Amino acid sequence: MAVVVATDKTRFAVSDASRAIQSMLLAAWADGVGSNWVGFGGLEKVKDLLALPAGFDVLAVLPFGYPARPVGKGKKERKALSEVAHLERYGRPFE
Repeated sequence: MAVVVATDKTRFAVSDASRAIQSMLLAAWADGVGSNWVGFGGLEKVKDLLALPAGFDVLAVLPFGYPARPVGKGKKERKALSEVAHLERYGRPFE
């Protein structure tokens, strides 16, 4: 299954749709359903395929499905907080 996220051209459309996409992805993964944000190019073909009105742009396509093997379980290999967060200005590690 896939969800096509299309936005109108209002001021906060991309921001609102992006938050909705993030929520859908997190909810899917929490239930063991894999998904990913597919977009950033070639989406005019999707717009044409679905015959969306001229006032809409396709922001993303979200495919959903069950992974062939379990993923995302267990300890993640993450960078240390001091490598990705800075205190008040860049270069001052947040520890």
